[in-house]
Amino acid sequence: MIQPTEWWIQAVKQHTSEIGGDKSQAFAGGERAAQLLWQRGIQDPAMLAGFFNPDLYQPASPFDFGQEMIWAVERIQQAQTCEEKVAIWGDFDADGITATAVLWEGLGQFFMQHRTLSYYIPNRLTESHGLSIQGLDQLAKQGCSLIITCDTGSTNLEEIAYAQRLGMDVIVTDHHTLPLERPGVTAIINPRYLPSQHPLAHLSGVAVAYKLIEALYQSVPVPPQQPLEALLDLVAIGLIADLVNLTGDCRYLAQQGIERLKQSGQGQQARPGIAYLLELCKKNGDRPTDISFGLGPRINAVSRIQGDAHFCVELLTSRDSHRCRQLAQATELANTRRQALQKDVVYQVQQKLAQLDLSTTSAIVLADTQWSLGILGLVAGQIAQEYDRPTILLNIDTPDVTEPTADGTPPLLARGSARSVQQIDLYQLFQTQAHLLHRFGGHPLAAGLSLPVENIDCFTDALNRQLRQQGFKPEDAASPNLAADLAVTVAELGRDLFKELNLLEPYGMGNPTPKLLIQNCWFENVWNKNLKDWKGNKVQYIKTTLEIWDDSTQMGFPGVWWGHYKEEVPQGRCSAVVELDFNAYSKKYEIRLIQVHPSIQAAQPSRVGTLTEGAIAGILDWRSNGRDSQDWVPDQPAPLCLQQCPTCWTDLQVWVRQASQQNQPLAIAYAAPRFTPQQVWQHLIGIAKYLSRTGQTATMRQLYEKLEISAQTLQLGLQLLNLVGFEVTPFASDGQTLQISGHLEMDLSAGAITPQLTAFLAAVSEEQFRQQYFCQVPLSTIQAMAR
Repeated sequence: MIQPTEWWIQAVKQHTSEIGGDKSQAFAGGERAAQLLWQRGIQDPAMLAGFFNPDLYQPASPFDFGQEMIWAVERIQQAQTCEEKVAIWGDFDADGITATAVLWEGLGQFFMQHRTLSYYIPNRLTESHGLSIQGLDQLAKQGCSLIITCDTGSTNLEEIAYAQRLGMDVIVTDHHTLPLERPGVTAIINPRYLPSQHPLAHLSGVAVAYKLIEALYQSVPVPPQQPLEALLDLVAIGLIADLVNLTGDCRYLAQQGIERLKQSGQGQQARPGIAYLLELCKKNGDRPTDISFGLGPRINAVSRIQGDAHFCVELLTSRDSHRCRQLAQATELANTRRQALQKDVVYQVQQKLAQLDLSTTSAIVLADTQWSLGILGLVAGQIAQEYDRPTILLNIDTPDVTEPTADGTPPLLARGSARSVQQIDLYQLFQTQAHLLHRFGGHPLAAGLSLPVENIDCFTDALNRQLRQQGFKPEDAASPNLAADLAVTVAELGRDLFKELNLLEPYGMGNPTPKLLIQNCWFENVWNKNLKDWKGNKVQYIKTTLEIWDDSTQMGFPGVWWGHYKEEVPQGRCSAVVELDFNAYSKKYEIRLIQVHPSIQAAQPSRVGTLTEGAIAGILDWRSNGRDSQDWVPDQPAPLCLQQCPTCWTDLQVWVRQASQQNQPLAIAYAAPRFTPQQVWQHLIGIAKYLSRTGQTATMRQLYEKLEISAQTLQLGLQLLNLVGFEVTPFASDGQTLQISGHLEMDLSAGAITPQLTAFLAAVSEEQFRQQYFCQVPLSTIQAMAR
């Protein structure tokens, strides 16, 4: 474990003692807070004041988005002056719902709700994310002339062009993947256009929507009647529920929003819908976990169960107490149905898994005609964590009548969700098998996909083969690692430790809830029961209560293990990873059990933050300043130097394993990409011309290292060379040495852009976006993720 310096501990103690309020009452210590911050790369004293106290943080201006924000504000003001009809196009998850609510209330200060302002949210079960032709036709019939998206729209190029043909302008506010070229919209406000280190770079959809409203407020001489800060509780819900990186302005907005949300829990704020939801889920609204385990899942449950989530916007924004109570109860009912349905599907998946040979299964791919599409992502996540394997769960859908097969019959599709583990990049994995898929999209750790039913077996085999080639072994999944931030004893659990850890809230991506390792412990008074809803009816979802004990005290400490039966709690001594929490409903401190390992082996948090055998000697950060003499001394083994910037955690783990096997430190010495995607293509053309002219050969490694791209993307580039006139042929039997002949036959400067070139540039762009992340991510995160 990396220990902070004494001056850092004192600096943290100074700031925590100045916070005041509930968080600092009876506060003692500060060493653990200092240690967590240090491990997570927060080591600059200048950052501490704003980190702990949002009132001391200077948020970025909404006009940091530049000309796009100016264009958006001007177009909205034009619509207000001309009394145009404006539609908000949202999304059906918690981030999209809260973003819609923020625009509904914020724009509602400038337009008449339900008359010149409306909103549209796709149906999760019958429509997809983003703009659709069907929805645009509906808005055009209503006379809308301006559409403002939130949490969606960046890549809907065809739909945007269609909207324009219908006479509707489009303003996109989003935070998802960018297209290769700017879409033909009035404005696009997306933090991915900003440098990765910018404080607005990690905003979620709701936070981008808030920044648009903030810009509108700053652009009028007289502020609207409703203060801008009244939207911050909605922003906090969307930010935390969407699992974005809570750094920079994201952390600031979440902190301010939770303070306002706390007022709803105390009945002091005019959002009865949120107050009723908090009451039903037995939360106070003063903790980020009240969102991640309370409000967020309930808002998401509506679209998962019903498909249509329109009423959630009304629930969050209406001031009609009676109506809000009805909607909150409907939301709670959807969540209880979601819990029961999730439990049933988990059981069915486990039954199917019992028939598989998991010793040869690297990726779990299962399909069923009865599984509800809305909850497959949740179940896939649960199975992936339990079995420590990437998991893809599919619902065999009705035929797709919009895309008939060659004989005229519509293809039978399977649609579903995927979740990853061990930092295996799902998006990259699916890219290698794109020819088997109908559609796919998402992120490295979570994705959605559809494919013809007849391709499922081939897809499964291909994923397992690809994962084996990447070094993933099924037997490794059978020996789970215990990842923890701090090692504690049962005697240390309780009020003081909770208050110290609470100083670092809100927790989320980039600042995760601390995982506490308790070794040589055991459990007593273990019991499980079904939950009950607000009417007292049993919910088919299991909660196991228990006490954790060790030799440090004569008393056990209460805890809970959600979704598990008492039979799953190990007998005898073991090691456990837990999170410390405060149950506001029962007014007691308790642990939330995360992981158990039935072993009394004494494992300590390693330097890389993960409890694994054969941990590497250390990771040295040489990314910015080159070799640091303080990191390595000559009498130690020479470090293994990583100079090729990774694009996924799997790439990095290959080097970690190599360093571990050789008992060497690993030095990360890569730099940010030097070329634009277009420059990469031009360099590849230049290399092809040179090799063709000289008759020399080159290896695949030489090419992708020279171009700073992956081997997979290089393959796309080589295929493209064949299309534009060159001939790329293997020169040796190993297939890794290439000979290039011929010459460029296509005038690329004349605009002869092929779909293959577009795909190649997109692949380079996506890789460079990920490389920028690995150039900026704190060393502590790399240490924690490496295993």
